[in-house]
Amino acid sequence: MSLPTTTLQWILKQRPTDLPVLSGPSQTFALETHPLPSIKTNQALLKTLYVSNDPAQRAWIDPNIDPARLYAPPVPVGSPMRARAICEILQSTAEGFAKGEKVVASCGWTEYSVLDASALRKTQDIEGVAVTHYLGALGMTGLTALYGIRDIARAGKEDAVVVSGAAGATGSMVVQIAKHILGCRKVVGIAGGAKKCRWVESLGADTCLDYKADGFKDELINATDGYVEVYFDNVGGEMLDLMLTRMKRHGRIAACGEVAEYNKSENHGIKNWFEVISNRLEIKGFIVFDFLPKIQEATAELVQAAKEGKIKVNAESETVVETGFEGVVETWMMLFEGGNQGKSITKLV
Repeated sequence: MSLPTTTLQWILKQRPTDLPVLSGPSQTFALETHPLPSIKTNQALLKTLYVSNDPAQRAWIDPNIDPARLYAPPVPVGSPMRARAICEILQSTAEGFAKGEKVVASCGWTEYSVLDASALRKTQDIEGVAVTHYLGALGMTGLTALYGIRDIARAGKEDAVVVSGAAGATGSMVVQIAKHILGCRKVVGIAGGAKKCRWVESLGADTCLDYKADGFKDELINATDGYVEVYFDNVGGEMLDLMLTRMKRHGRIAACGEVAEYNKSENHGIKNWFEVISNRLEIKGFIVFDFLPKIQEATAELVQAAKEGKIKVNAESETVVETGFEGVVETWMMLFEGGNQGKSITKLV
């Protein structure tokens, strides 16, 4: 089979103020064909197999965020949408990277790409573990969860922990790490829908509350009776505002994401800020890129935890959606509709 010389790409055309627009004159992305550069020394030609879907991608195209305040450069208009993926090497001029091997790379929404070897990370074959978990539990998601709950929130055996977005990629890992690795005395998950809540409980949460259910607020008050030491926040907005009232004095909040606010032109805002002052709460934001030098160490730790049965790395902990390249954007949008259990991944077919 001849090697590709062109590639399909999803190109950012306009920055959305609310939900990304899928079609029409104001559409956010456009599907285009572009030529591939010739492969040079110490590079690899890659075919994208699986694409990571992450809520944080929404912030990279937000027109209302000052680029100087972003932790990574925004995606330029006219460029492919940024994303991590698992790719197969079709051709390599780099030592240590062979044709047919699978690697993790930030290639973006593109069918094929040519990247420097320094931008590639090899995957390992682990019996019983799908390669897709290198985009989730054994990749950046696992790193986010581990360092967020352990190093940022400093959760320990004496702590009760609440995790929002507990059925999502990061939240589900936080639940397991808090309960089975750190040994926290109580773990409360928050998720959308009874089915997801039961799954979160199967991961180790003492209870999981359905934020869509009538009486959710009363259930949260009961589940946090006596208040809690740690809150791992994946959603922001009204949930964060509510949780400020459920924290113990000197409680610690790890601010990881705000998926509830990403597609809103006007944010909810914090109405219970006095709780932070009165109860001397600590809120600390963090970005997984800060911990990238430790990703190999973290991966080894999580692989060992999986082997010991402390965390579950299986088909239930990811939602893999098969689609042609044309369906990449719509599959990504499912994130904001609660359409995933665990890590959301697009499999290109």
